[in-house]
Amino acid sequence: MLREVRRKDSQVKRGKVLATLEELKACGEPITFRAVAVAARVSISLVYSPGVREHIETAIAGQAKAARRATATGTSASAASLACDLELARAQIKQLRAERDKLKAAVQRGLGTALASAGSRELTERINELLAQVERLSTERDAALAENARLKATLTETEDNLTAARTALKDLMKEVNRDR
Repeated sequence: MLREVRRKDSQVKRGKVLATLEELKACGEPITFRAVAVAARVSISLVYSPGVREHIETAIAGQAKAARRATATGTSASAASLACDLELARAQIKQLRAERDKLKAAVQRGLGTALASAGSRELTERINELLAQVERLSTERDAALAENARLKATLTETEDNLTAARTALKDLMKEVNRDR
């Protein structure tokens, strides 16, 4: 029974992916695996599964071929395609705003619960701990920057010494070779 329900659910989702793919093609939307998954509201793994993947790959290849053809002939997107793109973008923006508002409310509830459960004395102690940690990290950063500057100066001096030694060795080798 459960297996049958899962199979039907899978078929429904696959049908939804294929219908979404057709809508994206009709609107001239750029087709990617992620775009299809988001538009169909299914998992990304479903769009990569056998039987679905091939349809998406074919659509992507067709879109690329059409784009090459359009570039070669100098044509551009139709007004209907652009209007469809705009409408899809507006719908996606609306969906993202709703999702953002839900997440924002959840964070606010979580913070309210945390503040209600923690006493002000505990919060003050935690803030003081964090401030002390910030001060310690700032001191460590300053020390690391000073050490870095010192090491850079040492490196520059060592590179200069190496260059001088190479030049001296080169001159010495010339001198030895002339004497022979």
